[in-house]
Amino acid sequence: MLGIDSEVSVPKLPSDVGEFYDQLSAGWEADRGEHLHLGFFDIPAPPDDLLDHGAAGVRMIEESLKFAGISDEESKRPRRVVDVGCGMGGSSRYLTKKYGAHVDGITLSTWQVERATALTAAEGLSEKVVFQVANALDQPFPDGHFDLVWAMESAEHMPDKEKFMQELARVAAPGGSIIITTCCHRDLLKGETSLQPSEQELLDRINRICALPAWCSTADYVRMAETLSLENIKTADWSENVAPFWSSAMNKLSSVFFESAMKAMKGVNPLSIWMDGFKQELVKYAVITAQKPA
Repeated sequence: MLGIDSEVSVPKLPSDVGEFYDQLSAGWEADRGEHLHLGFFDIPAPPDDLLDHGAAGVRMIEESLKFAGISDEESKRPRRVVDVGCGMGGSSRYLTKKYGAHVDGITLSTWQVERATALTAAEGLSEKVVFQVANALDQPFPDGHFDLVWAMESAEHMPDKEKFMQELARVAAPGGSIIITTCCHRDLLKGETSLQPSEQELLDRINRICALPAWCSTADYVRMAETLSLENIKTADWSENVAPFWSSAMNKLSSVFFESAMKAMKGVNPLSIWMDGFKQELVKYAVITAQKPA
């Protein structure tokens, strides 16, 4: 079982990640609802004015659970879940209502913890779902504690992907499942040792405004999972399924969301840059699932 050596220094997440979400989250909630992640849409998607982002956010959760093979059977349901990068607790509340599980949510944003706690109390779920400010690279949980380790769109912000994956595996119970959805850069082609300079320049522009300190590919996540001896490793590219979010956001963005996004992103509208990344097939939206050996 993986453990953490107390003598080894633990990488710290950039402080601007928490500040970024302190500024962004209220606008996102007002515009897109409680699920602080992209939605899963059918291909082809309906016109922008017919998109239901709330329903698509829930469907992203369900598609991720289905892809990982999480059972709805009473005897096989996850009983303890950690939501790594919990946002406003949308996934946490959904998972506890679906499975009856106890969920621990962690985030670097104090605003998110306060808002998630309030929303959870309003639904009468405070005994089942708990939130705290914590570093995903040094989680405040014992080894082997969770049946389901959930990381939806938080991996992007991790400066040390290896350490991140080690922590996910450490806190997973034997036989437990790990689900990651994240934006990656494309896999390198045969013979390539790095991205093209123009591609790296585009990623660097995104990094500077969105508190993303490092990128890796889906293939890199698979390699890390294999190094940790995780089993049943599966991946899929859901870039086309999330694409309607970007076009919709460009064409129809509420003033509340726009103002909070511009504040969080230092006065720069990043949507066109993100869309460029997806159109060039440089940026990919990946799901990666695995299990810890029983």
